[in-house]
Amino acid sequence: MTISATAPGFSTAQNALQNSAITQPDKMKGADKAAKDFEGVFISEMLSHMFEGQKTDPEFGGGEGEDMVKSMLTNEYGKKMAEGNGIGLSGAIKDMMIKMQQTADGRAQ
Repeated sequence: MTISATAPGFSTAQNALQNSAITQPDKMKGADKAAKDFEGVFISEMLSHMFEGQKTDPEFGGGEGEDMVKSMLTNEYGKKMAEGNGIGLSGAIKDMMIKMQQTADGRAQ
């Protein structure tokens, strides 16, 4: 998902990025990681509901072990999907995180 210069909130995010407190590389990396992690959790939750109604073939699987592995696999699917382009949430989440760090006068805390 690309954000154009006319998109709502673009100027707010741009102002925040220009502030030294937000542009520190470690803080930006942290915001990127948190946004990607959140998107991964969201995708995993959506996938878990998608796989919920599927029945296991009794000849080749089943049991508590498969249920545990299926949930771990679903979590990994979500993480990997978010690492790539995801579904477009991480950019918006990161913008909101930056916006939340601003004070009333437009400066970052």
